Amino acid sequence: MSGQSGDAPGRPLWEVAGTLLILTSLAHGAARIASVRTEHLQRVQAAGGVDASSNAQGPRREEIRRVASPLLSANDRSRWATVRSLVDQQTYVIDHVVRDPATGRSDPAWSTIDMVRHKGTDGREHYYSSKPPLLATAVAGVYWMLKLVSGAEISSQPFFVVRAILLLVNLLPLAVYFVILRRLAARFGRSDWSRMFVLAAATWGTFLSAFTVTLNNHLPAAICVLLATLVALPVWNDGQRSWWRFLLAGLFSALAAANELPATSFLAVLAAGLCWQSPLRWLTGFLPAAGLVAAAYFGTNYLAHQSWRMPYAHRADGPVLATVAGDLTRDLVGDSGELARRVPPAVRSALASVGVELSKQTLLLDSPEPGRWVIWDRDGQDRVAVVQRPGELELRAWDNWYEYPGSYWTEGKRVGVDRGEPSRAVYAFHVLLGHHGFFSLSPVWLIGLLGIIVCLRDPSDPLRSLAALVLLLTVVCLVFYVSRPLIDRNYGGVAAGFRWLFWLIPLWLLVTLRGAERLAASAWWRRLALAALAVSVFSALYAAANPWSQPWLFDYWSYLGWIRY
Repeated sequence: MSGQSGDAPGRPLWEVAGTLLILTSLAHGAARIASVRTEHLQRVQAAGGVDASSNAQGPRREEIRRVASPLLSANDRSRWATVRSLVDQQTYVIDHVVRDPATGRSDPAWSTIDMVRHKGTDGREHYYSSKPPLLATAVAGVYWMLKLVSGAEISSQPFFVVRAILLLVNLLPLAVYFVILRRLAARFGRSDWSRMFVLAAATWGTFLSAFTVTLNNHLPAAICVLLATLVALPVWNDGQRSWWRFLLAGLFSALAAANELPATSFLAVLAAGLCWQSPLRWLTGFLPAAGLVAAAYFGTNYLAHQSWRMPYAHRADGPVLATVAGDLTRDLVGDSGELARRVPPAVRSALASVGVELSKQTLLLDSPEPGRWVIWDRDGQDRVAVVQRPGELELRAWDNWYEYPGSYWTEGKRVGVDRGEPSRAVYAFHVLLGHHGFFSLSPVWLIGLLGIIVCLRDPSDPLRSLAALVLLLTVVCLVFYVSRPLIDRNYGGVAAGFRWLFWLIPLWLLVTLRGAERLAASAWWRRLALAALAVSVFSALYAAANPWSQPWLFDYWSYLGWIRY
């Protein structure tokens, strides 16, 4: 295979080798989906022994058994619970999914920490997935069709249903993604060596392939970014003004943002650039398509939660309803420090004055936050937050959907990386070069960084604008996440890498073309590039069985005692 810059794309060797890379990666993904499996410990009712004298069945007893499931983590169980509930129960409520209706106990095969609790349309409190519901709603449509054709239900045949859906919603789009990347590499690559290097990285060396075995938002977001780039690049580089390009660019960039919040920056930059190119086609193509996605995004959220705000925006108390003068701490907790169950009359009167009538079945509940309590009206299923301020009590509208009995997200319950990294400097280091490092886990992006520099230095390079975009979006996202409050500085929780940057992977792959071309001139630099690729492939395959696990650097550094979470 020639590495000269003048090699023409589409040579037979390039086509064969590229096809083999794609097919082997897809076959590997299909095999992993066909064998996806995890086990949970579950309490089950077992039949009692038989009395030999009376031949009667003894009392039932409990046993702890290992129960197999194709759902790999709390993250994907949260989405699958919505999919199951929508099709089988026609509701976004997941009470009957996460808990066994017969015993009321949490079902470990379906339970999740990624859920919220609030009042539903029936006036009672229920559990809901904390994930934006648009993706789960779309997948529910796939499940509905599969159920209609095969009669299989996810509750009784979870392995068949989940694996079939993953093949349809993950693997098939991934195949399209690979084919498009090969087309773009053939178009913009200047040597077969760089094209093959990038396609090898795309098919085996990124975390997107690892996430094919689980229902997640990162894979569809990255695919939508690539599709939007595919139709938008000719508009920017070649002056093409076809209306359908603007429409598809608006559709796919908005879908990327709907799946991945930081991809909103990609949507904004693309919208500005295409509006500059053709305001009329932007108004008639891009804007309506993006608006349609926005309507679906917020509309499904309103259907699920009766709120336009996403669940993660309901994590704090709402506005002040009333105030009660004086220090009523003793009325709330008493001299002994034991919480009074009854709501003080002054508090009842203050709430009644603003139209909040409490029933006799109202209790005062404790809160993990000092100086804060929650009024719980069991009859009306209403809550009010009580906050002690100097000289008064604030009675606030309760709006913390993550505050419910047994919630993982209350203060003192979170463990490991979910407690958050106190130091922003340490967090930035581990996000870039540490145990969740963008460059340490996938050093192939160092070659992409070289590619950005090469593109920016060449005004005639057709990838120059894209390189500037990649650099801008990456810096914006890094600054955004490093500046987040403590609870959000958790590296994306338990995941194979810093997953909030995964949507940028297809853009980094394209600029890596230029870095690989620059290194191809030297045999030593080619070997170094291949070593970087090998480490990237190792990181991706380390997470192949379950991408909802810590990276190998995290595991190894924990073993050495370098990090303790």
